[in-house]
Amino acid sequence: MDIVVCIKQVPETTDIGWDPKTGTLIREGVGGILNPNDKNALEAALQLREQHGGLITALSMGPPQAEDALREALSMGVDKAILLNDRLFAGSDTLSTSYALSLAIKKIPSFDLILCGKESWDAMTAQVGPQLSELLNLPQLTYATVITVNRNSVKIKQKREDGVRILEASVPALITVEKEINQPRIPPMDSIMEAYRDKEVQ
Repeated sequence: MDIVVCIKQVPETTDIGWDPKTGTLIREGVGGILNPNDKNALEAALQLREQHGGLITALSMGPPQAEDALREALSMGVDKAILLNDRLFAGSDTLSTSYALSLAIKKIPSFDLILCGKESWDAMTAQVGPQLSELLNLPQLTYATVITVNRNSVKIKQKREDGVRILEASVPALITVEKEINQPRIPPMDSIMEAYRDKEVQ
């Protein structure tokens, strides 16, 4: 089972400013971390690979320093990391981001699932996953707390205020995950060193 995980580097603090002229967050001078919700998506992908085999590609769009988020993904155990970087991407809204990600995913030879965190900590729109599924014409299963893969389909449990809903779709499909789905692994130091020393971000 080949999986693409879309990840994002977000500001290390929630105390960031807003530029009313551009309508964007002021990120200058603020350190970045791997979006915590995306760690859950990475962990879900790693667990699915342990059960079904396959390759995991981590994909991110962002500035050059977003490479650190991809290297963290490599240290967790993904097979490949791709960074989409261009000055023209600065200040992109969710639709522009989704469009750029969709073009990159179309160049990946094959995949069965795309996993995304429910939302990013900085914008908290929860729009990129659903927009990406529409652009790629894929079924979307959102807010997953459990993922079960069969031969040609995937099933999730979706937690709701009135209980739990079971959703199923054929693959390929896109899934957004809740933080309750798992506890992301903490990579050992040798894996972190290897991710920076020996692994490549494309």
